[in-house]
Amino acid sequence: MAASWESILQDEQQLEELARQAVDRALAEGVLLRTAQEPSVSNTLQGGMFSGDTSSTGTVPPPRRQVVSYAPFTLFPSLVPSALLEQAYAVQMDFNLLVDAVSQNMAFLEQTLSSTIKRDNFTACLFDIYKQVLKEGIAQTVFLGLNRSDYMFQRSADGSLVLKQIEINTISASFGGLASRTPAVHQHVLNVLNKTKEAAKILSNNPSKGLALGIAKAWELYGSANALVLLIAQEKERNIFDQRAIENELLAKNIHVIRRRFEDVSEKGSLDQDRRLFMDGQEVAVVYFRNGYMPSQYSTQNWKARLLLERSRAVKCPDIATQLAGTKKVQQQLSRAGMLEALLPGQPEAVARLRATFAGLYSLDMGEEGDQAITKALAAPSQFVLKPQREGGGNNLYGEEMVQALERLKDSEERASYILMEKIEPEPFGNCLLRPGSPARVVQCISELGIFGVYVRQGTTLVMNKHVGHLLRTKAIEHADGGVAAGVAVLDNPYPV
Repeated sequence: MAASWESILQDEQQLEELARQAVDRALAEGVLLRTAQEPSVSNTLQGGMFSGDTSSTGTVPPPRRQVVSYAPFTLFPSLVPSALLEQAYAVQMDFNLLVDAVSQNMAFLEQTLSSTIKRDNFTACLFDIYKQVLKEGIAQTVFLGLNRSDYMFQRSADGSLVLKQIEINTISASFGGLASRTPAVHQHVLNVLNKTKEAAKILSNNPSKGLALGIAKAWELYGSANALVLLIAQEKERNIFDQRAIENELLAKNIHVIRRRFEDVSEKGSLDQDRRLFMDGQEVAVVYFRNGYMPSQYSTQNWKARLLLERSRAVKCPDIATQLAGTKKVQQQLSRAGMLEALLPGQPEAVARLRATFAGLYSLDMGEEGDQAITKALAAPSQFVLKPQREGGGNNLYGEEMVQALERLKDSEERASYILMEKIEPEPFGNCLLRPGSPARVVQCISELGIFGVYVRQGTTLVMNKHVGHLLRTKAIEHADGGVAAGVAVLDNPYPV
């Protein structure tokens, strides 16, 4: 599967000139991140928003410091088999249904997570809130899922490429905003090279519009015209432009978004007697979490704020049950024989589509099954990945690190807080990764495809279920784990072949 621009990857001089043009186009399109040095600042000068060459006193202003840069991306789109792209899109609505079904099945969640919550404090804290909300009675009547299911392509025994799921993200699934802006960059690069036919093959993609559509539908069903959307943000958010893309789509529909931290909710959030949520005295219809998926994001105060939000009538995206549905332990349990049939009764086609994407997943619970999985992994460590119940990239263990962890864990109940997964081995290809401060260089890469899904349920009625776009991320083969936010992968576009 050679691309028609492969010869250009050999021409260093042309590559550098092309890279300059690509970066300028990325900046013009708003493919941006705040810098690590200035994650919370939007002004361009240390001395203020605007500044001339000298201040009114005639002194030289403070030195400039860069507060935004382009988000890293590939110089060329990467080849993706059309059939696998279509398959990933086709199964997304099934995954939406599955996540929603799991979130409503208390017995399944309790049984599946029983061993994990004994040893994983973070999952235990989430589960504790889940139980408190169930005990009090769920006030929320509208449910919103904004998910992203991630895949890699693996060569099967018969030589064909197959789609294998890595994970599903049910909280803070990111880069829908920036993925909406990258197609124009790759189209520009190919047009500069006079490859107009190829440029036309790059798919239009606007996940931010689709994600906003889901939030807007949930807001509408909540039924209060003056209520707001509350986005729970991190203190230092480099990826703010990704989030703003969704906020701007909502504002165009006259739906206002306020950004607050857990600490703000703790200080100024309240519930009335009907458990309506108020923030700074304004009613909140939808709570959209772009924080709250890692242990480091919670203090005691923040856990109390999360409980307050969960107890409210507001539509949470995700509610705590849906966040639990996205855990690795649930993913592993879903791959067991008969499990999909039990959760999606009478839907054999959906079950078949889902199962076709599953890689090998193994429990590490105490007992014979877990012992066998550990023995298997220690005998062939290159074929497995050890996964804790964590989101945000950079948490998985491979190779020697995995071996050391399994040796340490094999006789401890702590092993139940992990799962073992068959390692997916995509085929490497050459591309040029563009990063701020690094020279343009061609490296061997692998890609990961994500499909965004949106569903809205009111009571027991599913009122929306759709796929709304894709995200392709590419990284150099020396990096085993980590996404764009973790500083490893870069943004990309699929070039269907």
